[in-house]
Amino acid sequence: MTDTGLDAAGEPVFDRIAGLVRTLLDVPVALISLLDERRQFFPGQAGLAEPWATTRQTPLSHAICHHVVVAQGPLVSADARDDPRCSGNPAITELDIVGYAGMPLTDADGTALGALCAIDHEPRQWTPTELSLLADMALACSDSLRLRITTRRAETGRAAAAAAGRRAQAASLRSELLLKASELLARARTVGQIVTTLTELTSPAFSPSHIGMVLLDNEQRLQVHGTEPLPTDVTARWPSFPASAPLPAAEVFRTGQLLALPDPAAIRDGYPQLADEVAALGWQAIACAPVPGVQGRLGALTFSWEHPHELDADQRSVMVTMAGYVGQALQRVTHLQNQNTAAHTLQQALLTRLPAAATVGLAARYLPAHHGDLVGGDWYDAIALPDGRLALVIGDVSGHSLTAAAAMSELRSMLRGILIDRAEAPAAVLERLDHANQALGAHTIATVLLAYLDRQPDGSHTLTWSNAGHPPPSVLTADGHVTTLAGTDPLLGARHRRSRTTRRDRLPPGASLLLHTDGLVETRDAVIDDGFDSLHRLLGGRLQMTADTLADLLVAHADARPREDDIALIVATTAPSGVSTHRSPHDRSISA
Repeated sequence: MTDTGLDAAGEPVFDRIAGLVRTLLDVPVALISLLDERRQFFPGQAGLAEPWATTRQTPLSHAICHHVVVAQGPLVSADARDDPRCSGNPAITELDIVGYAGMPLTDADGTALGALCAIDHEPRQWTPTELSLLADMALACSDSLRLRITTRRAETGRAAAAAAGRRAQAASLRSELLLKASELLARARTVGQIVTTLTELTSPAFSPSHIGMVLLDNEQRLQVHGTEPLPTDVTARWPSFPASAPLPAAEVFRTGQLLALPDPAAIRDGYPQLADEVAALGWQAIACAPVPGVQGRLGALTFSWEHPHELDADQRSVMVTMAGYVGQALQRVTHLQNQNTAAHTLQQALLTRLPAAATVGLAARYLPAHHGDLVGGDWYDAIALPDGRLALVIGDVSGHSLTAAAAMSELRSMLRGILIDRAEAPAAVLERLDHANQALGAHTIATVLLAYLDRQPDGSHTLTWSNAGHPPPSVLTADGHVTTLAGTDPLLGARHRRSRTTRRDRLPPGASLLLHTDGLVETRDAVIDDGFDSLHRLLGGRLQMTADTLADLLVAHADARPREDDIALIVATTAPSGVSTHRSPHDRSISA
């Protein structure tokens, strides 16, 4: 066997490739297996069980990949237990191999040295997309093996060493480029971010002057993306074109085959109607690669060079692999967009329409955290009750997902029903809510603060409230003084029920009551007391502010730093003596 210099020990590059295969193909085990005269060994593995993960080798009797080496080609089996080629292999039971797909790893002469294997513990019907991705990763792995072989041979002479160094650099650059592509595209959340990532995916080993993308839309037209560097007259002529058009990208989309036009003559021969347009852009070579999807091709990547450029096999492999990564990123973006659309719809439905109140000004805001989810477990509520009483609610169910929002919606609805049905003190209402939460099997863990505002003849308001583990309310008086109302009971959902306390305070005319979730005062790098100090410095000395003005001030304060958590807040401002305040019953607010 050709000497690769590898043995039954982990090699970081190959472990990374195995890990990438395991993630991309969603399999429990991925191996880079090489053979010698008496054993198979694994310089790269991900997910292998003990003791094999430590020993990294087995006897040849366990080497299903031996069939790959003998056949000099792939071995794909939906269920190895029923496959006559390998059904008697002891690795089936000892390594729990059922579904198996192995692609040959070859040296520079094309001789198979081992296999890049994807293994499932259940029967598996391997899709063409999965096998194509596995084959592309095997090519990248073979590049690294060839580099090692060449480097060892190059030690016999300076000339050979110099050549090996050039090949090593090219192989390393290609591997780095593909790893960079996988990492950057995995973070993309929009099509625009995918396009931006494509502009960054160049290296000395692969450096087209422009990379663009066309994607199929609902009208069977290919929409052009990545046109920002191009002249405006060109982008105006080519916003999109039919998938049936006689153009390179459209042909690649239809056939699913990579297309390369290495010089102006090839461009003119193949697409004479496009030759002058391409020449005007300064391009002398173009290539296109299909972008695969689970249910069919999604579009195509387009590459162009400002000089004649003949693609070699390695560069073709880079283009095909890159297109595969883009396809996966696009499907993930579509899933996220669908999820965010559902989240946005749910959030809009959950935003409370604030009631009109003659002597209390109301404003509320909801700010989602700065990450992919648009909705979480924070909420506010305001309900007009009989006899002029106003109920205010602020709450927080842990999490930032549709699951958290659903739990919050259920808890919010139960609380609304209790408030409408029962004229009870806040502590009693929260006790009923906690009991219902447990009795109905929800077992939701949440913090909630419930407060009643009742106007008094002297223009002040009595604040009657109970706090289930929530951040305390703050009061800003008309003279600019800020106080925190202390007192809290256990949060909702605790295993042991304890009695709750109803507290009473007086809000003088012109005072503002602020209820908020912990996202307004809590950050990862500071304690919550510092957050309250900062909030009170912001509010201190503010005079005669309306509820909306105060809410906008708090939003600006929150936007001044990255939001690691959702924020919900509600502000109630009592009117100065002799003044009425009115708010439309349709007003509500969410901030991005």
